[in-house]
Amino acid sequence: MSDQNQQRLSILRRKQVEARTGLARSTIYHHIQAGTFPRPIPLGPRAVGWLESDVSNWIAERVHLARTNSNRFT
Repeated sequence: MSDQNQQRLSILRRKQVEARTGLARSTIYHHIQAGTFPRPIPLGPRAVGWLESDVSNWIAERVHLARTNSNRFT
C-alpha cells in the first residue's frame, strides 16, 4: 500500500462510531448481524474498530435513501 493511501485510512472506535451515527451500541451490532452496517476490524484480542471511510459511506447511503424516499411524497 502506498504511503498516500495509508495516510487516508483512519480507524474509529465504537464510541466514535456511536457519536458519528447517532446509534446505540446494541443497534450497531444488530445492523452488523443483519448485514446492513460495516463489520468491524479486529485490532487486538478485545478491541475492534471501523474504517472511517466505511462509516462515512454508510451515513451517506442512509442520507441518500432518506432523500430519495422523501421525494416520492412531494
